[in-house]
Amino acid sequence: METISLKEQYLAFKAENPRKRIRDIAAALNVSEAELLMTGLGENVTILENKFEDLLKEITSLGYVMALTRNEYCVHERKGIYEKVSFGPHAGLVLGPDIDLRLFMSHWKLGFAAEDNNLKSFQFFDGNGVAIHKIYLTDKSNTEKYPELVARFRKADQQAVALLPSPAPAKPSLPDEEIDVAEFQQAWTALQDTHEFFGLLKRFNLNRTQALRLAPAGFAKQINTGDFKTVMQSCSAKQVPIMVFAGNQGCIQIHTGTVTRLVEMDVWFNVLDPEFNLHLRMDAVTSVWHVVKPSSDGDINSLELFDAGGEMIVQLFGKRKPGLPELTGWREVLTAIS
Repeated sequence: METISLKEQYLAFKAENPRKRIRDIAAALNVSEAELLMTGLGENVTILENKFEDLLKEITSLGYVMALTRNEYCVHERKGIYEKVSFGPHAGLVLGPDIDLRLFMSHWKLGFAAEDNNLKSFQFFDGNGVAIHKIYLTDKSNTEKYPELVARFRKADQQAVALLPSPAPAKPSLPDEEIDVAEFQQAWTALQDTHEFFGLLKRFNLNRTQALRLAPAGFAKQINTGDFKTVMQSCSAKQVPIMVFAGNQGCIQIHTGTVTRLVEMDVWFNVLDPEFNLHLRMDAVTSVWHVVKPSSDGDINSLELFDAGGEMIVQLFGKRKPGLPELTGWREVLTAIS
């Protein structure tokens, strides 16, 4: 009866608010997005077996699709083909020129095939029912492959599943006075690869914004929110190719290329290009940092945007490949705001 009741609430809310997205409706009804999706089981929603690695390797057969990954305040949408899909002991990779993902599969607990007004998708969630990654078919997709994949990965039991309770708050980082700041700063300046930074945080038990506050001189500078917009506008005007990282604990999605059409709508800053869309909620951005990390290819500069809880919302780099120095155009854009 609870599921039926929730379904009735969901349908009534949708009827009254036809432009609201399912994530916003879930928040309004104080349930998870996955719970709302499961009200459609047996109709337009199919629960999938937890064989997500196998399924992701088959997504290539759908051809041109749209990949969507988001966190609380940023939606990252990229169109293209899933290529070079692989999985290691710690992470999965999708390394096509368009769809570029880092996948942390231990968080992937639920998967669904869903159809809404002829919009076909595969959607994946964590154990709390929070969306990790979604794949939408487009008018250029191989739509005949979709029902084959749904049938192949369909779970035998199509009953709604129980979700885990919300996770406990993260363990707090050490207070500043308990950090060996000199050793931390020395370790920062000795970095050889930007990917080593996460290990640096773990080693010294620091959260990211705390690390930026304690960074060695000249390696991290807090800037204004408006400076982020200026950087994006400069990259658009000069067509400087950049890398835009956004995601959550289960998936990081990366756009590499130019940005062109920038549109502000209410609190949202948007990139609205044919292959790449970004929707960033600016009123949730409480700090913006210009960060410098040493590497064997020279210093690497990034812009990092954080929310009030110190969680990263989005991260920008100049387009680059390992073994190559950072783009001069990207450095020039950053120099102009300093």
